[in-house]
Amino acid sequence: MAVDRALARAQVTGCILAGGRGRRFDGADKGLIELRGQPLIQHVLRRLQPQVAGTVINANRNLAHYQVFDVPVLKDASDDFAGPLAGCLAALRHATTQYVVIVPCDSPFVPTDLVERLWQAGVTAQAEISAVHCAGRLQPVFALISTDLTASLEAYLGSGGRKIEVWYRAHRLLEVDFEADSAAFMNINDSSDLDSAERRVISDAADA
Repeated sequence: MAVDRALARAQVTGCILAGGRGRRFDGADKGLIELRGQPLIQHVLRRLQPQVAGTVINANRNLAHYQVFDVPVLKDASDDFAGPLAGCLAALRHATTQYVVIVPCDSPFVPTDLVERLWQAGVTAQAEISAVHCAGRLQPVFALISTDLTASLEAYLGSGGRKIEVWYRAHRLLEVDFEADSAAFMNINDSSDLDSAERRVISDAADA
């Protein structure tokens, strides 16, 4: 399994999606909201970076704030906040690896073996997209995507397409079972979620 993890890491660029408007959090830039004294995106970076060959951040505002994390910051090609697929396309265009993994900026407990498991399952099944399935449904913003699909995504967005699952299902999509790890994919949508995450960080620290 250690060999598989090394292979996965070498073939994957990580992209943290921070390009949204934060509508459900009163317009706040969620990646910069602090959890236990650190921006949410810093928690995600700490978990994702050891899993990938390189990391980028997709952001459309507060770019200077994101640049302090010393990784490339990529804007969407357009200024109309076209959703997660626009951030995915920016990463696919930038990547020199075979795959890009996307994760959102507001999920501070993303599994530390996410990439390895998505890559292993996807390679075995010859999938073009491997996405997390937990809590009884597809979790499309946690996904491993082949860079071979760059032209397809350009065409889909260029035609006005925005729905992430519609584009996914036009390709060889594998839904990878993370049901036992559902809690790892919690995201921060409002202040109550942030309070829950704070309690979890404190509990994890006490158990360590």
